[in-house]
Amino acid sequence: MLDRRDPQREAILDGLRTLLRDLPDDETVVFEDEVDINLNPKIGCMWMRQGQQAEVVTPGDNAKNYLAGSLHWRTGLLIRTVGPKRDGELFVRHLHDLRRHLRRYKKIHVICDNAKFHHDCWAVWEFCYRYGDRVVLHFLPKYAPELNPIERVWWILHDQITRNHQCKDLQELVDLVLAWLADRKRFEIDAAAYQLNAS
Repeated sequence: MLDRRDPQREAILDGLRTLLRDLPDDETVVFEDEVDINLNPKIGCMWMRQGQQAEVVTPGDNAKNYLAGSLHWRTGLLIRTVGPKRDGELFVRHLHDLRRHLRRYKKIHVICDNAKFHHDCWAVWEFCYRYGDRVVLHFLPKYAPELNPIERVWWILHDQITRNHQCKDLQELVDLVLAWLADRKRFEIDAAAYQLNAS
């Protein structure tokens, strides 16, 4: 496996650490990312009775939905938006959801990865033109998913919900995912990469 590393990694990371450390009370930070929700279940280890083989039925024709989520730095609250495609339109809808959910903050800093539709998309440019004084995008170093705390949320989601699931249709699976997220309410944030404790 190639060890790819962004040559600007340390400079970008220093900037994000400064942002988090010096964040005013009337501003906030979220870590954003998207996750696939597949009707064909992810296959993985599972518990079963000794001597019995569990059966995981796959529908064959896969159907997908996507979830854009943002993990609130200060509280661990997860704000989410569901859509049929992983694209700029979903991202912009999610940015509007952030504006509505985080109204009390003067400025919302959104830290996200370098997916092309996060920055090279007309809908995103238009959003930034209209709301860039309130919603500011910051990009993680390339090839660094370990720097985004929401990746752990997606890992737990797959581990507990989508892996080996038995849902008959996509809507049932999406409802299950949303119910699980609503039940969890808040997630612990691993701030080790930023050498800070989330407050």
